[in-house]
Amino acid sequence: MAVLNKIRQRSLILILVIALALFSFVIGDLFKNSDALTGGSQDVVATINGTDINRVEFQQKVKNYQDRSGGRQTSTQSMNAIYSQELRRIVLESEFEELGLSVEKDEMRDLLKLSFSSYPEFQDANGNFDVNRLNAFIANLKDLNGETAPLGNFLVNYESWTNNEQTIAASAKQQTYYNLVKAGLSTTISEAEEEYFGDAKTVDIKYVQVPYTTIDDSAVEVSKSDITAYMKNHEATYKTDATTEVVYVEFKEEASKADEDKIKADLLALKSDRTEYNENSKNTETIPGFDSATDIEEFVNSYSEIKYNDAFLRAAQLPTVAKDTLMKLAVGEYYGPYKDGEFYKLSKIIDAKQLPDSVKVRHILIPHVGGQRADASVTKTPEQAKATADSIYTAIKGGTKFMDLLDLSSDKVSNEEDGEIEFDYLAGMAPEFKAYAFDNKEGDIAVVQTSFGYHIIEVLEQKSFNKAVKVATIASKIEPSDETLQNVFNTMSKFEIAIKDGDFNALAKEGNLTVKPITFNALDENIPGLGSQREVVRWSFDDDTEAGDYKNFPISNFGFIVAKVVEKREAGLMSTEDASITALPAIRKEKKAKLIREKLSASTVADIANNQGQSARTAAALTINNTTLSGAGVEPKVIGAAFGLAQGATSKPIDGEKGVYVIEVTKVTEATKLENYTAIMNRLNSERRNTVQTEVFKALENAAEIEDNRAKTVY
Repeated sequence: MAVLNKIRQRSLILILVIALALFSFVIGDLFKNSDALTGGSQDVVATINGTDINRVEFQQKVKNYQDRSGGRQTSTQSMNAIYSQELRRIVLESEFEELGLSVEKDEMRDLLKLSFSSYPEFQDANGNFDVNRLNAFIANLKDLNGETAPLGNFLVNYESWTNNEQTIAASAKQQTYYNLVKAGLSTTISEAEEEYFGDAKTVDIKYVQVPYTTIDDSAVEVSKSDITAYMKNHEATYKTDATTEVVYVEFKEEASKADEDKIKADLLALKSDRTEYNENSKNTETIPGFDSATDIEEFVNSYSEIKYNDAFLRAAQLPTVAKDTLMKLAVGEYYGPYKDGEFYKLSKIIDAKQLPDSVKVRHILIPHVGGQRADASVTKTPEQAKATADSIYTAIKGGTKFMDLLDLSSDKVSNEEDGEIEFDYLAGMAPEFKAYAFDNKEGDIAVVQTSFGYHIIEVLEQKSFNKAVKVATIASKIEPSDETLQNVFNTMSKFEIAIKDGDFNALAKEGNLTVKPITFNALDENIPGLGSQREVVRWSFDDDTEAGDYKNFPISNFGFIVAKVVEKREAGLMSTEDASITALPAIRKEKKAKLIREKLSASTVADIANNQGQSARTAAALTINNTTLSGAGVEPKVIGAAFGLAQGATSKPIDGEKGVYVIEVTKVTEATKLENYTAIMNRLNSERRNTVQTEVFKALENAAEIEDNRAKTVY
């Protein structure tokens, strides 16, 4: 009871303590998630010119994009593509609104007519576009409540139709906008004159170059403060996004020598018969091996990871590592096991014969609906096409000339050559077509089905006969055993435990592991040689991950890596160490230029050359549009200075790319004025207008207010 009384007496204190604990927990979480304090939202992928990109809608668009790409794009690539689309849409829409650009109903109908006039669904009996059919189609889609209807080779519903309409309208507004910008771009006569004189007016000069290499690098001191000042003066060049510096080592799951030896032994064991107890029959049965198997195709397909190929193969079609040996073997002989890429293979020669390397055939093609390259004019079903082909074959066998029936063929290209096609065995023909042409004799004729339809093929000529072999190959993929996989995992785990108190680089060296450095930007995904590894990038940028932290990551179809964050850099100017790669040579050049200028006391090119131990040189017919100085390389400042001097004048020292220059203009050749500059004006107009679409959007993007939250929301 005494204890209960004390609790009651101090209940207010307990309540205050609990309240303070809860308050500190909430406040701590708020500071950890700064978005909660600043108003940012995990549901906003980005804000562009005040318009939010909603996360759920964004992810749906990404999913639709990936579905359309058939899985050929990674998640990050798809997100980048959709983000670029949304960025362009929002930036341009704000311009459209400001200008009052829109697509009205009548214009939309014209745009739809332009896009869909070739579709039979929207054509009348005469093949003309019928707007009433279009309206009826749209109304029907609306009534279907999300169900799809066929349009050409596609299935569409009302939502996909309206999305397509919006895309067409946006494209039309973009075109109008860019046309307005192009209309405002024109070249004046003065600009055309300037362009002309840039190539036509020439200057001859005499010059002396005092190379920067005349002063040793050690004579010029560059401090960290010099680099910092240089970076601030060239901020755009040295401004960087946030990055992380990461090092990692790889633990590859690959077959050991013991694993490979077992794979080879297992392949060799397949040659001989073996006995096996049958639980059902209660008898010991003999299982035929490769030596005695009668159904080769079934045997190979039962044991091989590559299906049996029943074709005769020439030397060039055999594996490079085995072709010479295989072509020398007799029927029934083996080669292997041999390594071919990621497989060990055991090959047996099943048959051999002489086959032509090239053939000439003629054919008649009867296509059917659903066949490859079958257009809207094809109406026959596969059964009807087969019946037609059979009747043509019967007619030819009955004496009708092949040539007289060519008009029935849909292959108009070969028809121009009397239906004839000549090709070699490496040609990319339909496999059934090629097999008939090479495996049969001259004069043979038959109906052959391919993905294109039914062909009546006649073999006209076969040339260059060489040996071909039929090879039965059992392939076994080279993969690590369970024991090897466990050893790799154990080795990785031991390394990860050891680096907790040890040096990453030293332990890697001790384990014969290569330390690989990599720098990540926040939206990166790839690691060279390992493909898309977005999880590693995300971890390195996580607020909870600090420099020195490490973690292991499983890599699909590879093994593991153990990664360590070396440094995390905020967005802003580069570190002086990183900037020094380019800043140091530039600063040295500036300091050397100052020292050289201080030494140049003479007033003529000849005197300066003599005093500095350099040679005076000449350059003739310089033009303002060509910044290459004969004997010195690209020197835009020197060329520019030459055109700013009168004939006979000498320049002050000029800080060039490779040294300090003093020039003397020896001759100025003025250009003859043209009577008409229209051709130049037209060329410049065309050049400028051709870049409008790229340059205008680039300028709008640079001017846009963009808050990019992708790395924190969806990536």
